[in-house]
Amino acid sequence: MSPGAWSWNAEALVGVVLAVAYLASLRRWPAGPWRALSFLAGCLLVVVVFVTPWDTVAVEYLLWLHLLQNVVLAEWVPLLLVLGLAPSLAARIAQVPAIRAVTHPFVALPLWIGAYALWHVPAPYDAALRDGGLLLALEHLTYLVTGLAMWWCVWQDEPHRLGSGPRAAYVFAGFVLSAPLGLVLALVPEPIYEAYADAPERLWGIGRLADQQLGGISMASEQAVVFFAVFAYWFLRFLAEQEQLETPRPPS
Repeated sequence: MSPGAWSWNAEALVGVVLAVAYLASLRRWPAGPWRALSFLAGCLLVVVVFVTPWDTVAVEYLLWLHLLQNVVLAEWVPLLLVLGLAPSLAARIAQVPAIRAVTHPFVALPLWIGAYALWHVPAPYDAALRDGGLLLALEHLTYLVTGLAMWWCVWQDEPHRLGSGPRAAYVFAGFVLSAPLGLVLALVPEPIYEAYADAPERLWGIGRLADQQLGGISMASEQAVVFFAVFAYWFLRFLAEQEQLETPRPPS
């Protein structure tokens, strides 16, 4: 398949279905414009990574773009979707016992880290790419679901309300535990994924090792930016709250 070919991947329908369901829910659970834009941006990203040539190049040509596709599904899309939910709708969803369980911070973070680690082991990674069907779809679904669980307590108060300080600490822990994966891929001295050994051609003159190193550097870099931005937001809120508590009230 040409690297410029649009893939029309059926997984893109997930983004379409989520967007339609969300828009239908706004009458009962209204959300502010910025929340709606956030959720719909997450849905759009799902469509983009599965329908445009990004998917074709990621699956058949370059490991770097497949690693970045995984990042979008495991981090960016879940962050935007959870952030976009109105608190009233999130509270309703959180009433489901299974969701209460998997969104607990001490459950969600290990699940997310575990999914990331498992699917980047060479054997399952290569198997999913060579299968190109249900196994690859399962990989992508795992990223999305565990990502939603991981970001839930960062942006939503139900069912496990955290203060600003614990949220900042949680995000920092997520970065510390996930960042080594990208660094390892960037530093390994030889290619570890055989699925790309038979790539039709090396696009843009990028060799296999350089492809892997670029992917690892991209993962580590984007995590540094995204996680630091979210950490800084909650840490600054924590400092502001502490300052407000320590400021003496004027006598009445």
